[in-house]
Amino acid sequence: MELQILTSKKGTKVVTATHLHQLLQLTDHHYAVNVKKWLQDVYAFHDGIRKAALMQDYAPRKLKDTPLVEDYYLTIELAKLIVLHSRSKVKQKYARMLQSVEEADAADNLLDKAQIRTILDLVKAMGSLAHQEDCERRHLELYRQRNGNSAANWWQYRAELLGYSAEQLRRRAAASNHDFTGMTRRQLLMQLDRYELVRTGVIDALMTMGKSERYARSIGDLAKLLAKEMRLDIRDDREPATLFTPEVDAEPFVAVKKLEQTLRLSA
Repeated sequence: MELQILTSKKGTKVVTATHLHQLLQLTDHHYAVNVKKWLQDVYAFHDGIRKAALMQDYAPRKLKDTPLVEDYYLTIELAKLIVLHSRSKVKQKYARMLQSVEEADAADNLLDKAQIRTILDLVKAMGSLAHQEDCERRHLELYRQRNGNSAANWWQYRAELLGYSAEQLRRRAAASNHDFTGMTRRQLLMQLDRYELVRTGVIDALMTMGKSERYARSIGDLAKLLAKEMRLDIRDDREPATLFTPEVDAEPFVAVKKLEQTLRLSA
């Protein structure tokens, strides 16, 4: 049977659980038990030994024709690990196929010199709180469009994407010896981890461009590291315009457009 690779709306390559079960030539009536085990098992992912995470490594797939069958979209990495854990006689064949897809995807995401220069421009641009908020706003708009014009579960989705929740941030603030009462999430980060704002802004910008969550997080991590090395000055330029307000700096918007263009050309 031929390996079928799908691409999610977020640009992530996936396979379906039902298709993977057929590839491995496993008995149909064991499907429900096998899938449950797949999602609860522990694997050696690239980021550590852990269980598969919902909306990160897999997501539910709704079937109109057979609504009673539970199906899932599985990332290529998770699918490969499942195949290797299985007792299928053909697991080596399909594990190699999935690995080749994974390696090709990784090669596509390598950065050339033009992209690195553009990412540096984007890091500098994220020194603007106004631009960070603009990227977050555009990301939210895209999220609403993909979810029937609804922002439901936005903060849960955002916590999973960034790796921490607002509640975790508040607990971290409460554990410090400073008074952060009444501060917004952005103000808290300015005090606790200012360069996380750069990472967050870059992730928002890349998600708005339609890049995958894994790619956005990877470049976001790189952006945060660069910002630290550069000791980037993060300025609050969100104040209302007055007679003495300087002209708007177009650099952030130019950087995003330039990054969009270089990513599109590389694709």
